[in-house]
Amino acid sequence: MAQPSIEHVPVSSGRLALAAHLAFFPTGILTTLLGPMLPLLMVRWSLNDTQAGNLFLIQFLASVAGVQLSGVLLRRAGYRPAFLLGLLLMACGAATLYAGAVRLGMASIAAYGVGLGLIIPTDNLLIAEICSDSATSAVSLLNFYWGIGAVLCSVLVAWAAAHGALPFFLGAVSLLLVVLAFFMRRLEFPAAETSREGAPGWMELMQSPVIWLFAAVFFLYPGAETSVGGWIGSYVSRLGPREAAMAPLMPAFFWVALTVGRALGTVLLSHVEERRVLRAGFGAGAAGIGLMLWANALTGVIAGALVTGLGFATMYPITVARLSRRYGVAARSIGAFMFSLASMGPAVIPWMVGITSEKTGSLRAGLGLPLAATVILFLIHLREW
Repeated sequence: MAQPSIEHVPVSSGRLALAAHLAFFPTGILTTLLGPMLPLLMVRWSLNDTQAGNLFLIQFLASVAGVQLSGVLLRRAGYRPAFLLGLLLMACGAATLYAGAVRLGMASIAAYGVGLGLIIPTDNLLIAEICSDSATSAVSLLNFYWGIGAVLCSVLVAWAAAHGALPFFLGAVSLLLVVLAFFMRRLEFPAAETSREGAPGWMELMQSPVIWLFAAVFFLYPGAETSVGGWIGSYVSRLGPREAAMAPLMPAFFWVALTVGRALGTVLLSHVEERRVLRAGFGAGAAGIGLMLWANALTGVIAGALVTGLGFATMYPITVARLSRRYGVAARSIGAFMFSLASMGPAVIPWMVGITSEKTGSLRAGLGLPLAATVILFLIHLREW
C-alpha cells in the first residue's frame, strides 16, 4: 500500500524528540489530575458519585474534540499548530480549575481536555514517525515521561491540599506549559502531508478486521487505565477512616508501577516478542484489578494497584507503535479515529463506573467494568493480528 509523501524528518529531530518528551510530563499531570483531585472536588462542589463521574465524561469528550481537531491540523498544517494550541489550552484549563464554582471548574476541565486531545495523538505519532527504527521503545520512553507526570500529580496534589496550595500548584503547571509552548514554537517539525495519493480509503479500512481490533484496544485500554487511576482514591476512602487519609495518594501507587514498567519496557521490548508482552500485560492487569476488588485492607489494594500498573505499562506504547508501523504516514489520518476512541473509552468507562456505583451502592461493583474490559483485551490478544 503506497503511503502519502512527506518531507524528510528534520535534521533537528533530536532536539524535537527531547522537547516532545518534556511536553508529555505536564500532559501526564493533567490527564490524571481528576484522580487525586476527585475526593477534594467532590467535597468542594458537593458532588455525588454520578456527578463526579460526569467530570471524567467532560474531560474526555472534550478530548475527543481535540483529537478530531488534531487530525485536521496534522493533515493540513503539520505537527506544529496542533502542538502549540494543545499546550496553550492545557495551560488555560489548569490555571482556572480551582478558581471558582463547579461551572467554571467544568469549563476548565473541558479546556484542558481539548488540549490533551491535541497533544496526546500528536506527540505519540510524532515520536513514532521520527524514531521509526525503534518506534515501540521510543513511544514507551515518551509515555515514561507521561508516567512521571502522573506519579508526581498524585504526590503534589496531596502536598498542595495539605498546605492550602492547590491554586499555586495548578498555576505552576500552567506556567510550565506556556514556557514549553514558547520554546517549541521555533523547532523544525515534520511537514504536513503533501499528497493523499495511495492513502487507504475508509471503505477499504472498514473491511479489514484488524482496524476493528485496533479500535477495540484504543477504546477499552485507556478506559480501563483511567478507571483504575481515577477511582482508586475514592475506592480507598470508603474502606475506613485510616484508609481515607491515604486516598489522595492512592493513584500514585498505580502510576508509579506504570511508570517503572515503561522504563523497564524500553529494555524488555528489545528482547521479548511484543505479542508475549501484550498477553502477559493484560493478564497481569486483570489479576491486579481482581486483587484490588477482592482485598478488604489497604495493603491488598496497594498490591493490586502495583500489579495492575506493571501489567499495563507497555500496552499503550506497543499499540501506538504497531499502528504507526502498519499504516505509515497514513496513521496521521487513521490516528484521529483511533485516538478519538482512546478519549471515548476514558469518558465512557469511568462515567459508567460512577453510575454503576450509584445504582448499586457499591464502588466495588462499578470497578468490575475495567476488570471486564481488561479480560476482553487479554482475549483479543490471544490471536496474532
